[in-house]
Amino acid sequence: MSDTAEMVDEFKPEFEKEPSCSKSVNETVNGSHQFTIKGYSLAKGMGSGKCISSDIFTVGGYDWAIYFYPDGKNPEDSSMYVSVFIALASDGTDVRALFELTLLDQSGKGKHKVHSHFDRALESGPYTLKYKGSMWGYKRFFRRTSLETSDYIKNDCLIMNCTVGVVRTRLEGPKQYSVNVPHSSMGQGLKEILEAEVGCDIVFRVGDESFRAHKLILAARSPVFRAQFFGLVGDRNLDEVTVNDIDPTIFKAMLLFIYTDKLPEVHDVMDSSSSTGTSTNMIQHLLAAADLYNLDRLKVLCESKLCEELTAVSVATTLALAEQHQCAQLKAVCLKFAANPANLGVVTQSEGFRHLEQSCPALVCELLKTLASADEDSSMLPSRKRGGSSIFGLDIAAAGEAADDGGMAESSNPNMRRVRRRY
Repeated sequence: MSDTAEMVDEFKPEFEKEPSCSKSVNETVNGSHQFTIKGYSLAKGMGSGKCISSDIFTVGGYDWAIYFYPDGKNPEDSSMYVSVFIALASDGTDVRALFELTLLDQSGKGKHKVHSHFDRALESGPYTLKYKGSMWGYKRFFRRTSLETSDYIKNDCLIMNCTVGVVRTRLEGPKQYSVNVPHSSMGQGLKEILEAEVGCDIVFRVGDESFRAHKLILAARSPVFRAQFFGLVGDRNLDEVTVNDIDPTIFKAMLLFIYTDKLPEVHDVMDSSSSTGTSTNMIQHLLAAADLYNLDRLKVLCESKLCEELTAVSVATTLALAEQHQCAQLKAVCLKFAANPANLGVVTQSEGFRHLEQSCPALVCELLKTLASADEDSSMLPSRKRGGSSIFGLDIAAAGEAADDGGMAESSNPNMRRVRRRY
């Protein structure tokens, strides 16, 4: 082979490596705020350019505020329209965002007035707010005479929702290295030690059954066991404990949780001779045991399971249990479930409800209050960020605005320099 051929071979390009790749992802970080104006009629007469401001809310790392002008933004409109704007309330340069303004129909018919950029493409893309004080909105958001005779005002109250979507761009590249991490097997290992009774140093006598366990593991999981075995009045040499008022099946389930940190399956602890009956009944008793031994996670797991298994027949009993053991989340779910018109008839005819009337009449009163407020709550959309506010008389003299779609956007800085651009 000639020297020339060897040189050609030496400089052949290599294509062994995989081609690299990356991806630019453009997306919005969304957040909402509900703004309630109570005493709308008292806000009128403030004058053009005078506004009511919402509380500050944060979306995408920036602060925002809603400005409502009862007499309009422009003097030339002679207070014929109300104006609504969304303003950038924190320092920022060229913040790009999408907006949605919703005036809530309070008749319950759901005929809300919505101006949204989220469900349609904008010809010039998202709006750009240049600096703090830049605004977007509508000078002629609604004719005032039409608004005041509409279902958008009820009991002299007006409610609007504002959603802001801040545009973010991030770069994704391939992961260079990865290691598969197996799931933890600690719980399974401890369960096997419990079942094999390896190294056990304490015996529990529960009814007609006995359970062997490890004092250190029990003490690590339960403050009650820690005090019993290693507290100031505890007995480190204790090797046998008699447990009263707990069914053996429930105690076994509690031990399984202590060793595995999982809610045990019903078939692992119950058999045909078990006195705890149904799965729901077992979980109810297990919740009581968890409360007795300060096993907070087990208590919450039982609450969650009981929520899944709620029925119109069992909810009254579960409600009484939640009240007795201070399970606030479970209690709230039970009240809402029982107050549902579809369930209420069966609930009030159940044996658990009759017991509730006799043993805890205060809970029955709470149920009636929940029922009374259900209709009112269902007609109001919840706030997704924080409660609204109604601060009257704020005059934003240095704030700018952006006009309706297809029009002209106008923004201003605190020094009153105006920058105008056309879409």
